[in-house]
Amino acid sequence: MLRGLATVSFYADDVKAAREWYSKLLGIEAYYAVPSVEEPAYVEFRFGDFQCELGIIDAKYARQEVGSGPAGAIINWHVDDLEGELQRLLDLGATLHEPIVERGNNTGFRTAAVVDPFGNLIGIMNNPHYLQILADLRANAPA
Repeated sequence: MLRGLATVSFYADDVKAAREWYSKLLGIEAYYAVPSVEEPAYVEFRFGDFQCELGIIDAKYARQEVGSGPAGAIINWHVDDLEGELQRLLDLGATLHEPIVERGNNTGFRTAAVVDPFGNLIGIMNNPHYLQILADLRANAPA
């Protein structure tokens, strides 16, 4: 499951199709849609440890041209099983952008990236720092 960050916005020419694809990826339905559920120009999901937000915006509202190739910064989402999540993304129709790469000197940081069916880049990562922050938060949580 994707975990981390606060809000990320992606563009799609077909918001309904993107909503369906991301519903399968995240295992939840979008909780918000405007102007309507039937004809959305924007949908939003909340998920993960910190209820991160992922918004899908109709590409006609983009300030820049949204092309047919990969676009955007690679935002790396922490996952516990990098190989398994990469395969799941590919099985859902994403295409490989960057295979699994070891980052650093065997420090446990590994990344991979795919392109969703709508041209957005999705990075996934094993991130020991993320896990340490989560463990610290849980250890300091009131009983």
